Formats: sequence, C-alpha cells, structure tokens
Amino acid sequence: MVEQKNRRGVVSFVRRSPRLTPQQQRLWDRFHDQWLIEVPRHGNSTSIDPHHGIDLAAEFGRSAPLIIEIGPGMGESLVPMAAARPEANVLAFEVYRPAIARIMAKIDRQGNDNVRIIQANAVEGLRQLAPPAGVDELWMFFPDPWHKSKHRKRRLLNHDFAELVASRLRPAAVWRLATDWADYAQQMRTVLDDHEAFESLHPGGYAPRWDARPITKFEQRGIDEGREIFDLAYRRR
Repeated sequence: MVEQKNRRGVVSFVRRSPRLTPQQQRLWDRFHDQWLIEVPRHGNSTSIDPHHGIDLAAEFGRSAPLIIEIGPGMGESLVPMAAARPEANVLAFEVYRPAIARIMAKIDRQGNDNVRIIQANAVEGLRQLAPPAGVDELWMFFPDPWHKSKHRKRRLLNHDFAELVASRLRPAAVWRLATDWADYAQQMRTVLDDHEAFESLHPGGYAPRWDARPITKFEQRGIDEGREIFDLAYRRR
C-alpha cells in the first residue's frame, strides 16, 4: 500500500524514463563510484528509505560548509559554481539518471572534488539527508514551472516546502532562487515574503541577477523566447 501511494502521489517533477544511452551508461559506470552517493530506495528510484541517514562529512571526506542545489539539470551552473567554492561541500539532488551521468562527466572535466550527487527528489532529500540547521546555502534555479493552472499544485515551492527548508538552513544562511515564469516568481515572493523564518535580501522587489550563476542553455532559451528572468534571495532569520 505504501509503494502504491508513493507512485501515485503528487510530485513536482515529470517522471521520465531512467534509461541511459550507451554513452551515458559508460559515463555512469566510470564515475558513479566517485561522485554519486547511493541511498536505499523506498518504492521508486527517486525515493529514499525513511530509515536511512547519511554522514556527509564521511561522504565528502571532510567537514566543510554545506551548499545544496535542488535540480541542477545537466550541471551547467552547478559544476562551475562548485569549482568557484572549493572551501564548501556541494551536494546536489537530481531525479534524472541521464542528467546525473552528464553532471558526473562535467565534474571530471572540471576537476572538482567537492561535489556529490544523490538521485532523489528534493523533499525527501532535504527531509532525510540534510542536517537540521546544517545547510549554509541553498540553490534552486528554474524549478519546473507547471505553468498550466491545473498543474500548479505540483510546484515545489509552497508553504510546506518553505517550512522544510527553514528547518534545514542555518541562521543567516541564504536561499537563492531563479525562475523565468512571472507568476511562479510572484508565488515564490508570496510564500517567502510572508514567512516568519525568512527575510528578503531585496525587500519589496526581486534581486538583481546573481553574477555567480552562469547563464545555462535552458535560461538562454527562456530569454530568447522573451521571458524575463527573476532572481530572488532570502536569508534565514
């Protein structure tokens, strides 16, 4: 019964085939032992056994400030941003195996040693694997906008998710977000401006574009299609 509920529950991402191309499989086989943290599953490939914990210091081989990125896609921004922060451990939660294979190849080319990836959805990853009050920065760039009105209940950022994030961030930690959908940007502000655990770094408006975030192909496509990019930044009180 639990597995059935897990499969049918509302999720914030489209379930896609986990099948790898032969090239992606070669990348996976070559790099997964180095960059991927394997976790036991509960019901499907993006869930985590609720009884499983993790020692991140052991997984990274050191204790260091922790940055988490949710949904890095192909890693176009994750990898260079992690390379620019060698003093931090950077953990990414990504649901798609083909994307993870591409990320691992990019990590190897960049020469990073401070990135680890877990194949998991953001809610379970944060709830079960991120240390309470132990995350120094959270990145959430271009989450699925679910732009049709009937699908907006699937959007990741809602009050419950903000509560979860608040429980994982250290005091004064920063949550950085970006989207190219205006109504999702407004929803983000509606949730976070009124949340007692967060304060906007740019009250009354949006943040200027964060220079440390590279423009990805996905973002450039949105720009080319005439969509405005909205950056937001909030500090944990």
